Amino acid sequence: MDESTTKKEISQKDAPRQKETLKDPAQETVTAEGQVVEEQAVVEKQEQEKPYDADFFKALRLILASPQDIIDRSHGEVTKAETINYRTFKAEKDGLFDERIFGPTKDYECYCGKYRRIRYKGIVCDRCGVEVTSSSVRRERMGHIVLAAPVSHIWFFKSTSSPMAQVLGISSAALERIIYFALYLVKDVKVDDRKIAEEAILKKQKETLDVLQRWYIERQETLKVAEKKEADALKKRITNKDQQNIALREIEHKNKQQRIVLSNDYAEKKAIQIGYYDRLIKLVRSVKPMSVLEEDDYLALLDLGIEKLVEVGMGAEVVLEVLNNLDHAQLMSSLNKKLEKAKGDRRVKLLKRIRIMESLMKVKVDPKWMVLTVLPILPPDLRPMVQLTGGKFATSDLNDFYRRVINRNNRLKHLIELGAPNIILRNEKRMLQESVDSLIDITKSTGRGNTRLTGVKKKKSLSDILKGKQGRFRQNLLGKRVDYSGRSVIVVGPELRLNQCGLPKEMALELFKPFILKEIIEQGYATNIKSAKNFFEEKNKIVYEILEHVTKDYPIFLNRAPTLHKLGILAFYPVLTDDISIRLHPCVCAGFNADFDGDAMGVFVPLSASAKEEAIKYMLPSKNLIKPADGTLIAVPNKEMVLGLYYLTSIDASRFSDEKKTEKYYSNTQEAMYAYENGLADLREPVVTIVKNTLLTTTIGRMILNQHLPENMRFVNKELKAKDVKDLVMTAYEQFEDDVVAELIDELKDLGFWSASLHGGASFSVMDTIIHEDKAKIVNEAEQQVNEIEQNFNQGLLTREEKQELSINVWIETTERLADMTWEKYEEENPVKIIIKSGGARASREQLKQLSGIKGLVYDPMGKIVEMPTKSNYREGLTIFEYFTSTRGARKGLADSALKTADAGYLTRRLVDVAHEMIIKEDDCGSTEGIEISRVGLRGGKFSERILGRYLVGDIRKKTGILAKSGDFIDEKLVEIFEKENIETIVVRSALTCQTSRGICVKCYGRDMGSNKNIATGTPVGVIAAQSVGEPGTQLTMRVRHFGGIVISDVTQGLPRVEELFETRTPKIISPIAEI
Repeated sequence: MDESTTKKEISQKDAPRQKETLKDPAQETVTAEGQVVEEQAVVEKQEQEKPYDADFFKALRLILASPQDIIDRSHGEVTKAETINYRTFKAEKDGLFDERIFGPTKDYECYCGKYRRIRYKGIVCDRCGVEVTSSSVRRERMGHIVLAAPVSHIWFFKSTSSPMAQVLGISSAALERIIYFALYLVKDVKVDDRKIAEEAILKKQKETLDVLQRWYIERQETLKVAEKKEADALKKRITNKDQQNIALREIEHKNKQQRIVLSNDYAEKKAIQIGYYDRLIKLVRSVKPMSVLEEDDYLALLDLGIEKLVEVGMGAEVVLEVLNNLDHAQLMSSLNKKLEKAKGDRRVKLLKRIRIMESLMKVKVDPKWMVLTVLPILPPDLRPMVQLTGGKFATSDLNDFYRRVINRNNRLKHLIELGAPNIILRNEKRMLQESVDSLIDITKSTGRGNTRLTGVKKKKSLSDILKGKQGRFRQNLLGKRVDYSGRSVIVVGPELRLNQCGLPKEMALELFKPFILKEIIEQGYATNIKSAKNFFEEKNKIVYEILEHVTKDYPIFLNRAPTLHKLGILAFYPVLTDDISIRLHPCVCAGFNADFDGDAMGVFVPLSASAKEEAIKYMLPSKNLIKPADGTLIAVPNKEMVLGLYYLTSIDASRFSDEKKTEKYYSNTQEAMYAYENGLADLREPVVTIVKNTLLTTTIGRMILNQHLPENMRFVNKELKAKDVKDLVMTAYEQFEDDVVAELIDELKDLGFWSASLHGGASFSVMDTIIHEDKAKIVNEAEQQVNEIEQNFNQGLLTREEKQELSINVWIETTERLADMTWEKYEEENPVKIIIKSGGARASREQLKQLSGIKGLVYDPMGKIVEMPTKSNYREGLTIFEYFTSTRGARKGLADSALKTADAGYLTRRLVDVAHEMIIKEDDCGSTEGIEISRVGLRGGKFSERILGRYLVGDIRKKTGILAKSGDFIDEKLVEIFEKENIETIVVRSALTCQTSRGICVKCYGRDMGSNKNIATGTPVGVIAAQSVGEPGTQLTMRVRHFGGIVISDVTQGLPRVEELFETRTPKIISPIAEI
């Protein structure tokens, strides 16, 4: 493959002329035109010495290189497989590192040392032939190998599409056999010789059958003579008439058997011969140019002396010859004629072939270039060889591949010169083909040297260096190491504001070093960079003051891998800390999917003014409160914060139950707060006060909460659980600006932590988990039911599947029943119940069920339910047998986490690849079509969610009149109207029916989930959609692990099912709808 011509190539092509001009300046002033020549030489020299700038390459085009192209770009032919001399450590002449071909290894010094220093630049040494120039040319200059026999390029005959097979019109399997010398390709057929060939075959057939018949007759005669002899001998030996008759009958029976065997043998041989010659006749009649011929068939034609009928060939040579003689225009004309009549699969194949031919003609590529006659060699500094400390050499795998090619090529040349037999040459050519295949793509190559030995390091061919995640493109060109970045472990920073993060001073000093040096010089503490660096190294008080000044209001990025969606990288204002870990606001953890069990995060500094502006405008947490996948809030207080808010807003049931009506009355909230501060009222005690001219029964805790809410949102008078906190923030999000919402989140966070730590002090011990006294009785009842089912099965009344299903249902019902009874048994003020009821904790009633009820049924690693339930709970402790059964489910959780996380990432990658060009291109495509959304069906329950934020197609009418017009935006108010009027079906604009080419319009897409506003033009909705599916895909795999493998209502079919839906595969097993 090859790049399009650039300035660099032109300057390289003109290099010989430059060298001559520079060599002998005396000749330049001889004629009147001499001055012009001299000036041109100077200009060319300047052009060559120009440093690379951003516009150095105008464009890049990948295209097939012709043999002439390869030779033009090459600086010489490599003829020896040597690399370097092991005594002198210098490059061998004509070898893979030859300085004459690839340039000097030392800057401005020739091989022999005659010319040194930059003043001799461009001169070619007359002694060693090496050009005096920079050693960096060894990264650019290519060499070449002239192959003794043509070799097919493995990319073009062994890829799935196989362009070479398409052009030739033969199957890829047949082409592969032709190239590897296992099958003949028919180049031409002499039609006039067909009759002669047929006659020759028929004549040979007649001769063969005649010979066979003569053999049969002779054998019959021989048998008759032998029979007569045997009978005569018997008569002489046995005189008794009866015995003689018995013996003769036996002989006659044996002879009859022999005659039958002979007859069958003759018939079989005759049938084989007739079949063989009939097949040859058929072959002679049907053989046509570009068909294939087995080696045995060709040898048969050779035996018959009719091989002149067909002109055949093997290997890449015949492919090259055929491609050379291909008339493109004629082939296209014949293909188009065939296409008019073709149907079905034949038509599809013809269309593929036409498309490839058209593409080749369009880019002016000759198909014969797919067969290599000249092999380019990579510049030596891109396949280096370095000496290790022990005296050994470490070399790139490519050098081994090139060595193998050169050795086999030289051996083949030698054998051709010697006039070796064809069979030896054929084998050598096949080995050369295999060595070039290995060089280009070892994974596709089938050579003997490529056997997959266990424990042997796999060599990397040219394709391996380019492809995949670790390849040149994705690893080195698209993904680079970034300056101004750091990485450290994260710890919680409850004192931070939402848009802040804690940054260690030591890390900040390194990250902002250039800015600090600039400030040091500007403030006059140093005169140049060197002295500024010395001043910086002192790290005195002034340096830290400058650091504070530089980092103030300077956004930095925090990123946590894996970055599954856009919330995986956010901007923060740094707050400098004296510790060595990054501090993170507890409310942004959900977006990063971060926790504080040792997670590390990367820090990046935006350098340009526009990057800083973009970070502040789009990437601060206050601008990313909403999850773009579903429009739900993601930066909300949870865990201890919610526990604190729940404690603060709830009534202490143990002290102030409904029976004890000891309510206190206050004229306003200030009076109530004063009473609380003086110890006259309790934080969670019901009190009556006047709020907004209304008499309310509330608590001091709720008053404290309302003091921290925006004026318009007061007065919230209920106990706040996780969902209520979310709703509260969402209400604020809909009413206020982002900064107000961020401030509210911080207020709730501070209040939650204050309440949870100062007043709540929620903690629990194992004694707080209660076991219901009827547990044993309920388990016994379940066991009796299962025993009955077992008896019915033993009597043949149930099938095995029915028995399993009924037993499992009994245990699931028992587990749930016991869990409910245990939950009711807990007192309201039990710390365990408070923690679970707050809704902020990871723990739920599922975990309580295992602690206080029974663990129940578990999954095995195959995802099947183990019939034997765990009847104990963790409070009592499990029996040894129960431990064994429960380890199976736990193991499944761990295995799933390890294996399926990679699958989820790969699914996301494929989805992005498919959808990435879906960008909002225009406001309205003018489409009059849409999709119908109905209340009926599986998704009827989500009717309101599905229509919200879309545009209508067609008017919505009722007897009272038109409710909404076509083109109206469906907002919350319209949804309410539709719900009230009980509208059954609505047709809305959809991305599926959008008419915008290579993108989507605003009207068909609707509302942006991430901002609850209309989608902006230019938004990459395809990537957002792919990430929205992929991100929960990764989380799905983690669920079993967190539930310890116990049977819960949904099954971990999630991810495979999602993949089936996107790939439109038939499901292997019936699966529940995935929870995405």
